[in-house]
Amino acid sequence: MTILPSLADISQAIQLSIAPVFLLVGIAGFINAFVARLSRVVDRSRFLEELLKDPDTEARETALKELCILDRRARLVYVGITLGITTALLVCILIVTVFLEAFLGVTHAILIGGLFIAAMLSLIGTLVAFLREVFLAVSSLTIGRSKNLAVDPKC
Repeated sequence: MTILPSLADISQAIQLSIAPVFLLVGIAGFINAFVARLSRVVDRSRFLEELLKDPDTEARETALKELCILDRRARLVYVGITLGITTALLVCILIVTVFLEAFLGVTHAILIGGLFIAAMLSLIGTLVAFLREVFLAVSSLTIGRSKNLAVDPKC
């Protein structure tokens, strides 16, 4: 005979899952920001690829330098999106685990703690990727400077 969870148990599970749901909203905001940044990178890359057809050697060289920076930015955005989605998946699994614990009456404290820690580590990675991409974008700006881009030797 199965013992069904009480209304208090279900209510407590819902209360415990509210904070992770707010975390999901924040993560969705970051993923949205990453997608917008990726869109800008793609649009700028397409424009610069057209400049590569220009017979002017200096214009082609400048376009190549900027394309190199945009490539690095796109990779950082990809990493950020991947980590953001990973964080969201871990939070969803965490919420499901909390409800399963309430319904089945089994305690998985180590699993819940581990999922939360993994989600936070993934979120930290998302934030680091976002910050690095922003730094790279700002450092490549040429507003008020000469058109010669300061290129990282890694490009």
